[in-house]
Amino acid sequence: MTAQTVQTALHTLADPARAVLLQRFFKTGPGEYGEGDKFLGLDLPQQRLVARTFRALPLAETEKLLHSPWHESRQTALIIWTLQFQKAGPAGRQAIHKAYLANRRFVNNWNLVDITCPLLVGTYLLDKDRTPLYELAAEPQLWSQRMALVSTLAFIRKNQFQDTFALAELLLSHPHDLIHKATGWMLREVGKRSEEALEEFLTDHHGQLPRTALRYAIERLPPDRRQWHMRK
Repeated sequence: MTAQTVQTALHTLADPARAVLLQRFFKTGPGEYGEGDKFLGLDLPQQRLVARTFRALPLAETEKLLHSPWHESRQTALIIWTLQFQKAGPAGRQAIHKAYLANRRFVNNWNLVDITCPLLVGTYLLDKDRTPLYELAAEPQLWSQRMALVSTLAFIRKNQFQDTFALAELLLSHPHDLIHKATGWMLREVGKRSEEALEEFLTDHHGQLPRTALRYAIERLPPDRRQWHMRK
């Protein structure tokens, strides 16, 4: 079982017409955030099926697959790691977590980040020092910064909000809307569990939170509270 075996399985499912649509959707044009990325045209269920078939792919071969120029190959490699992580013991989880961060330059679009980092980073760090998240946030790289924020979803699910708020504050002035959306998404997740905590954060940062982040954050608040925050 090798990376090439998986590549062959993915290529047999290629859909060139869908690939063109995906290249537009994931902004692969000059100057866009996914510039130069290549697509085979597979949907996510197809990739999950391939990943389940090859879930025993060795770590080194999964890394090779992650280095592919094809988007779906990288996504399938990452899905394989999430499947393996859920079944692994402490040593296996550590190995996958380390390999994931060591290869993060290949986790280079928002969908690749979002389906992996809550588990491979956030869950791994639940009972550990969380300094790595702040190191990711400090990197001058869009996907590392989004990874830092979205990884806190694992903490939010345990009603731990401190790191979400701290990272949101660090990235308040970020210029990219994909960070604004990630910030608003994580704040909305906090609000599902504690409207009080969300409201306190929003009140403390009126005038600082980007408009897109604010809209995402308040989606589930009562209408009168949404209007109040938008006016502020």
